[in-house]
Amino acid sequence: MVEPNKFVEGFRQEAEELLVEIEAAVLDIEENPDEHEAVNRLFRAMHTIKGSGAMFGFDDIAKFAHHVETALDKVREGAVPVTRELIDLTLSSRDQIKIMLEASTGGEPVDPEKNLEIINALKVIMGEEDDDSSPIKRKEHPLSPEPDMSEQTEMTYRIRLKPSAEIFQSGMDPALLLQDLRELGECSVVAQPENIPTLQSYNQEQCYLFWDITLTTVKDINAIKDVFIFVEDECDISIEIIEKHDRAESLAPIPRLGDILVDRGDTTKDAINHTLSKQKKIGELLVETGEVSPEKIKSALYEQEVLGKHKPAVATSSVRVPSDRLDKLINLVGELVITQARLSQVSAEVNNIELSAPVEEVERLTGELRDNVLSIRMMPIGTTFSKFRRLVRDLSAELGKKIDLVTKGAETEMDKTVLERLDDPLVHLIRNCIDHGIQTPEERRSAGKSERGTILLSAQHRGTSVMIKIGDDGSGLKPEIIRKKAEEKGLISREQELTQKEIFALIFAPGFSTADVITNVSGRGVGMDVVKKTIEALRGSIEIDSVPDQGTTITLILPLTLAIIHGLLVTIGNDFFVLPLMTVEECEEMKHTEAEKHRGRNILNVRGEIVPYIRLRDHFRIKCNPREIEHVVIADVNGRRIGFVVDNVIGGHQTVIKSLGPIFVNVREISGATILGDGTVALILDTNVLLEKAMEQ
Repeated sequence: MVEPNKFVEGFRQEAEELLVEIEAAVLDIEENPDEHEAVNRLFRAMHTIKGSGAMFGFDDIAKFAHHVETALDKVREGAVPVTRELIDLTLSSRDQIKIMLEASTGGEPVDPEKNLEIINALKVIMGEEDDDSSPIKRKEHPLSPEPDMSEQTEMTYRIRLKPSAEIFQSGMDPALLLQDLRELGECSVVAQPENIPTLQSYNQEQCYLFWDITLTTVKDINAIKDVFIFVEDECDISIEIIEKHDRAESLAPIPRLGDILVDRGDTTKDAINHTLSKQKKIGELLVETGEVSPEKIKSALYEQEVLGKHKPAVATSSVRVPSDRLDKLINLVGELVITQARLSQVSAEVNNIELSAPVEEVERLTGELRDNVLSIRMMPIGTTFSKFRRLVRDLSAELGKKIDLVTKGAETEMDKTVLERLDDPLVHLIRNCIDHGIQTPEERRSAGKSERGTILLSAQHRGTSVMIKIGDDGSGLKPEIIRKKAEEKGLISREQELTQKEIFALIFAPGFSTADVITNVSGRGVGMDVVKKTIEALRGSIEIDSVPDQGTTITLILPLTLAIIHGLLVTIGNDFFVLPLMTVEECEEMKHTEAEKHRGRNILNVRGEIVPYIRLRDHFRIKCNPREIEHVVIADVNGRRIGFVVDNVIGGHQTVIKSLGPIFVNVREISGATILGDGTVALILDTNVLLEKAMEQ
């Protein structure tokens, strides 16, 4: 096992990202074999894993990836076609590299026979092994014929390699890069020593040289970029095509010496023009000789001016930070928000004008800091969506179905913590869509539908929450079948009246399944209850909408972040509580006389609609005298309208969540706590659990 250190951990993180990139690129190639850029992305990712693996001691990964890289290089050259067998082998290679990566941290051991099987299959595809019995045969790629090396066009490139002064500290030797370039073709290298300092200020651990290289090769520019793939962030690299020619003649005129010096950046046009200023400008000479009219010269000068204004875009950079550091930063900002709230309250009580101004400024800066820190934790949900393309591909093939996955709103951002905990619920829901929802091609044809089913995965912001929809155009849910199964399992009685929404909610009961046969995919009655519990643990809600023979849509509504929530601050006696604002619909007043009309039944008539309610004072056994007029906070919890009776509604409150600790692990109705400006603790209520307990009672 590799000895853990920060460099090895950095490689693991990078490799995980590259494996995601590999999977996405392979699926892009499968959908569009003509996507040459996807092939290049795939090759570069595999090349990086190979090189980095060898650098950090993962020799098994480097050796295995080398064979895959060789096959992908032949695909780039057009010598190997893109076939279903190649796609399957590349995905299997990706999975095998992941297993090797996990094995280095104590995961499942690697099966060397599986490695050898994949390598041999790749060799057969590349034509390096004759095996007539192999089902994998090389086929002519319709759009990528094997190139005739004798007729390939040679290109001449101008390359400037300017490493950063600290490049030696990363263990990289620029001389090795120059050696790799020489292997690509005819190469001349000129070292530029102009940045070497005097002996007194010379640092032997820094690199002061840079190099100008002229390379003539039949390789394309991607092959040259691959040489620098590990040092792109540590070097200033420029690659330009200066000549394209065949064996017979050059297609470009010989450039002027001044133009070459300007193109390389060794001098400027101003310097050239200053040197040539003793002679007349080319425009004046052309006008004098009558070759070009003054108007054409003016137009050309204007074009030259416009082109001179063009500036390259500034490259963006990023820093990889461990998530635990971000969590600590969030906690510190949370403490700062609480302290700032206390400071604002003290300032209001003191009522000092000189104190109020800086306190307001601190409040503004704290708010900006809070928002910026939270935005750092935000990630586009597309990083999660992309993982399910492979799931849909493999599972639909296993079940003999044709299914397309369509995603929308991939740029929608959510807290990284929420995204990580969403993986399992979304996997369960998508597997259900594939297994239970979408029919086989034959069944879809008989129903007048297209053979190919569609699963739609979409996300969008809705206020302070995110709404995720998982929909399919399959057979839909059958309420009568769900009700029959629920009656058989004793979940409901035959006489019990339920709305369609309540019937659909039965599928979240533990052990519930409508499948008649247990398969590798479903039928054991596990999954949907886990989905519901996970979503509720994230302070979210889940809704189902289905039309028989048309499809089913499951909607998840989740908070943007788990660190700070928008809540409604309420009081019961002398105690403070917070209700999640995303579930609150309205607030109503209730008099004792109105409650007595219903003879002890906890129901309220809200504009003609009967809404049940929970009296939180009784539920939590808070000893205090009831108010003559109480307030009812009406919320929508999992599609049900329910009221929470409190003494007073204070108003909206942005809440920094604090965990209660292990001693309160069994107190399910409370999801956390927060500290108010005066130091008072307010408990955050879990409306899902409150509703569940009320229904049990």
